[in-house]
Amino acid sequence: MSLSAPVQAWHDRGRIVHVAGRSVFVVESGEGEVPFVILHGFPGSSYDWASVLPHLPGRVIAFDLPGYGFSDKSPASSYSLFDQADVVEGVLAQLKVERCVIVGHDMGDTVTAELAARANAGALEFDLERIVLTNGSIFIDLAQLTRGQKLTLRAPNRASPFRMPTVILRRSLAESFTRSAPAPSGAIDALIELIRHDRGDRLMPRLIRYIEERRVHQEHWTAGLVEFAGPLTLIWGEEDPIAVLPMTERMQQLRADTAVVRLDGVGHWPSIECPERLAAEIVAAVGRA
Repeated sequence: MSLSAPVQAWHDRGRIVHVAGRSVFVVESGEGEVPFVILHGFPGSSYDWASVLPHLPGRVIAFDLPGYGFSDKSPASSYSLFDQADVVEGVLAQLKVERCVIVGHDMGDTVTAELAARANAGALEFDLERIVLTNGSIFIDLAQLTRGQKLTLRAPNRASPFRMPTVILRRSLAESFTRSAPAPSGAIDALIELIRHDRGDRLMPRLIRYIEERRVHQEHWTAGLVEFAGPLTLIWGEEDPIAVLPMTERMQQLRADTAVVRLDGVGHWPSIECPERLAAEIVAAVGRA
């Protein structure tokens, strides 16, 4: 299946890095000793951040976690969040990253929490200087799952033998936006295109199991963020129908020095809905010009 021009351009910017037998699509821009490392969410990809990267100074590294975008989508692979964190470590080791700032979204917030937990235990191979999280279910008990997410969780935990109909994908993704924070033109089409690439839509019943894993390990990942020694900033779209604003309030209760930036009129996808504004807030949080 041919790619749309914007998605093809993103594909052409990247390259494949091999980590533990898995192919990982990576896009890099700029230069600097302490890069921004972007960890996308479910069911998106690094392309969700394509309009943010030009506005971030220095070196920026964005990549598709296995199961997403242009990375490996083998039905036999594990897509545990612990394994995803291993992939992050492997990619950054190959790119010779010794220090970084991680910027996460959605599921990427939890991968970041696992990396923070490893940093807290002195078991991380790189220095995690700072964490910036955008809308994601950091407290899964507060998450307001969409109908599409609930239906996908009811499917058997295996790769489906059938393609997911585009109309169902479109309806499910539309539920992650709201009337007050609607999807920008073409955004849902791009999300669907990258989900369906290399038959990735068949993996959806497996990939969404990260929600169940999140429930089981909630205390571990909460501790990872609360006990993290570096600065923690939450940049949150106020209109998010899934990762609701009270999540930021709970984090501040547990960790008083958590910085919270609220984005009025923005929903679950700040990198798609307001990329320049999000980039400016990330830069302000990190203190870079």
